[in-house]
Amino acid sequence: MIQSKKYPLVRESIKGFGVYHRILAKDAGWEHLNMEARLMKAGEIYSGNTGENEFGIILLSGNYSVVSDKGSWETVNGRTSVFNGIAHTLYLPRHSSFTLTAVSEVLDIATCWVASDSDFPARFKTPVEAAIEIRGGDSATRQINSLIEPGFNCQKIVAVEVYTPAGNWSSFPAHKHDERKVAADGKVLEACLEEIYFYKIEKPEGYAIQQVYTDDRTLDEIMKVKTNDAVLVPKGYHPVAAEHGYNCYYLNFLAGTDQSLANTTDPDHEWLFNSWKGKDSRIPMVTAEMNNQSSSK
Repeated sequence: MIQSKKYPLVRESIKGFGVYHRILAKDAGWEHLNMEARLMKAGEIYSGNTGENEFGIILLSGNYSVVSDKGSWETVNGRTSVFNGIAHTLYLPRHSSFTLTAVSEVLDIATCWVASDSDFPARFKTPVEAAIEIRGGDSATRQINSLIEPGFNCQKIVAVEVYTPAGNWSSFPAHKHDERKVAADGKVLEACLEEIYFYKIEKPEGYAIQQVYTDDRTLDEIMKVKTNDAVLVPKGYHPVAAEHGYNCYYLNFLAGTDQSLANTTDPDHEWLFNSWKGKDSRIPMVTAEMNNQSSSK
């Protein structure tokens, strides 16, 4: 782990098969969010029980089969990389036993888990079920794929994957979600959420820049992030910029007071919403049809 004076950047290198990222709530100093990234070879098995947690398993690349006491599923058109299609998503509620087997030569998955006190049905979500949203405009255009989106039948987890074309800004205008604000009618205006940004850059030498800052600037950090780096966002605004020439992917896991993405924009930059003239033609960068064209089984 590389840690700044005020803010954590978690940097890991894949040195072989196995868990190459593990971020635990107790180590991060927060309440809800845990995450692992795992690289597996063909025939390797990952077994477990969700216990008192709900789980989200996101397929980064490869194919797997799962047998559980809540059902059995198999991917047949897993993408060869995050830049060649959309994720398969598996949601498992608490008290679920499962065995996941890698059925491709290499399997890359990311798992999030959050303590839960409610029961929901397991769900296997295919790429064609993931809604694509084009957000922003001009050089702040990006693509958001909904994996475990607000309204998904679970308690706390939110997961989306975001594609930012080379040279563009993302998570911009900058927003925050670190205090719960509710309107008089009960609508959540801002949720209090912990968040992880987990990165993949399309070429190994590429990078992105992420800033995390608060209104009073008691937290104001800028980080250079590369493939398999993770940034933890416990509070503050958190914009991203993709290096010129290098497309950027990040997987967001969030959890907190609400199963929501309600946020507050940095008021200094709200004017930008009305400034855009169009959308970047490079978006969408990935579609579900690409999964079928580049199946990795």
